[in-house]
Parts: sequence; C-alpha cells; structure tokens
Amino acid sequence: MKRTTIAILALACLLLPMSAFASGDHGKKMDMDHGKMDKKMDMDHGKMDKKMDMDHGKMGMKMDKDTIMLENEVVDGVMGMGHLKDVQAAMAKMKMKETHHFAVMFQDAESKKHIEEGQAALKIEYPNGETGKAIMLMGMQGHFGADIVLPEKGIYHFYVASKLEDGKKRKYHFHYQFE
Repeated sequence: MKRTTIAILALACLLLPMSAFASGDHGKKMDMDHGKMDKKMDMDHGKMDKKMDMDHGKMGMKMDKDTIMLENEVVDGVMGMGHLKDVQAAMAKMKMKETHHFAVMFQDAESKKHIEEGQAALKIEYPNGETGKAIMLMGMQGHFGADIVLPEKGIYHFYVASKLEDGKKRKYHFHYQFE
C-alpha cells in the first residue's frame, strides 16, 4: 500500500511540471546573484563571488573540484540557479551509474526569498543532440535535485520546467561543456 501511494504521488508530481515543457520559450538570462546554497552543499556563492572575484560566464564555472555552478536565469520574477556536483566516485562505491547531482534553487528575483514549494522536472539534451525523458526533481534541503548520468564529453543542455508555489509554469535553460 505504501509503495502504491508513493508511486501515485510521484507520478502526479511528475506530470505537472512536465506539462510546462509543451509550450513557450525558456526565459531571459538576467541576474548573476546566487544567494546562499543549502547547508548540504555548504556554499555561499555571494561570499565566494566577492572573495574570489569570479565571473561565471555563459558556460558555467567549476566552483571546487566537485561542483560546477551553471548560469542563472530569471523567468517571470523567479531566478533559477543551476548546479552540478560530481558524485561519480561515491555512486561507483554503491555500484550505481549516476555521475552527477543536478540541483536547481529558486528565489524571488526582487526579494531574494528562496522558494522551496512546488514541482520541477528536468530534461537533458546530450552532446549527440538526443534529449532524454523528463526526470522529476525532488525537493531537498533548499533545492530541487536528482542524480543523473552525463556519460561523455561535450555540451549538455539542461531544461527545467517548474510549477512553484505561485502556480505559474516557468522554463529554465542551463548548459555546460565537459572537456
């Protein structure tokens, strides 16, 4: 019974943000204020930017040996901040194939208040041009995320569809090139 309930809830959560992939563009790039990451990832990009004078550029930037900060994008007043964390070594120890944890945080672009309620889904366009199926992003400690497989070098495009607490559907586009 418990598994059935969880499966039904997961399916319902998956369908809402996936429907946002059906229309519209992916918004405009605007702000580069990253705010604070959750405690699990132990980052405060606002402080890092000032301390290290970083320019994240259009293709993202390696923050440390395991974390890549992707560009930010504001859509309808909500900033999406994408990140990739290399988890391949940890997953390999558990005999799992996932290579990265994809995380996206949302915050009100004006008030900088973090938004943690709602649903989000991810579609990945691989370097070969193929696009994978939508992956439900789970809410976890201040961000929405999922463990994913990025198997080869090249440019990956990450398309995030969300339906947050205000009920609006938004689409975000991040990308990163692995060399």
